[in-house]
Order: sequence, then structure tokens, then C-alpha cells
Amino acid sequence: MNPEDVAELVLMAAVIPLWVLAGLVDWWCHRRTAIERTSGWRENAFHWLLLAQVGIALLTVALLEIDAAVLLLVLAAFLMHEASTFIELRYVVPLREVRPLEQMVHSFMEILPLLLLALLAVMRWDQVAALVGGGTPEFALRLKERPWPPAYLAGMGLAVLLLNVVPLAEEGVRCWRAGRA
Repeated sequence: MNPEDVAELVLMAAVIPLWVLAGLVDWWCHRRTAIERTSGWRENAFHWLLLAQVGIALLTVALLEIDAAVLLLVLAAFLMHEASTFIELRYVVPLREVRPLEQMVHSFMEILPLLLLALLAVMRWDQVAALVGGGTPEFALRLKERPWPPAYLAGMGLAVLLLNVVPLAEEGVRCWRAGRA
């Protein structure tokens, strides 16, 4: 197995599933601290934004050939996610306790995108080099020649729906109800 295939396997079998699970644990931490009574719907709105930023990056990686455009898009999504997280935490920390487990989960959710970028760099080092002047970068945004297995895509989609989207929706309903009370 070549290094590119190993990197893709680690991405699919470890990074993405761990990211989904980290999102679920983060939701559980929010539930434990009853955000509906503290930071409320504004924090929930940040969570939806953060999920969308991650989702765009992961869908891009899952569906498109990795080239300079995808690398830059994932980097931009990472930077936007970091900025959004910083703004969210500036809002949240004065309003509610962010316990040690939640802090650790946040650390995990911040390191996984860097691991994603590192694995993408291994997969397409030629494009990384091209972006810094070592060749001609490709900006094609084309579908993968070797698509990821449909069963994997469907399974991960279902996992995101059940373990991230549904819990965030439940959090939103709790925040909405508390806001009306």
C-alpha cells in the first residue's frame, strides 16, 4: 500500500469517525451544562455554523479530487472554523462553565482538522509544493476518479445525521423553549 492510500485510509477510518464522535461528546457536554439556561440559542447557532464549516470541508474531501483548490478550501474552512470557535468561546465562557472534559473535546476538534490537512498533504504533496512555487497547481474541482465507497459515504452521512444533526436540533429546541419561558 502506498503512502497516499494509507493516508486516505487513516482519514476515512479514523479522522472522520473521531470527528463525528467528538461532535456528539461536545453536544453531551453542552447538555450537561444546560446551555438553554445560559448561553442559549446564540451558542446553538454557533454550533450549526461550526458544523457547516466542517461539513463543507469534509464533503469536498470525500467527493472531489485532492488538488490545490481543495487544499486551499480545506485550509480556509479550518481558519474560519478556528475564528468562529474563538468568537463562540469569547461569548460562551462568561455565561456558563466550560468544564475540563469539554475543553479536551474542543482541543480534539481543533487538532483533527490539522491532521486532515496533514493527511491531504501526504496524499497530494505535489500540489502542496505547487502552491509554494514548486510546480503548477491544479484548480480543477473535479469528482474523484476513484470515488469513496457508496456504503462508506452513506454510513458516514447517517452517522453525521444521527450523532451530530439530530443532537444539535434537540439542543436548538431546548434553547428555543427556554427562550420562550
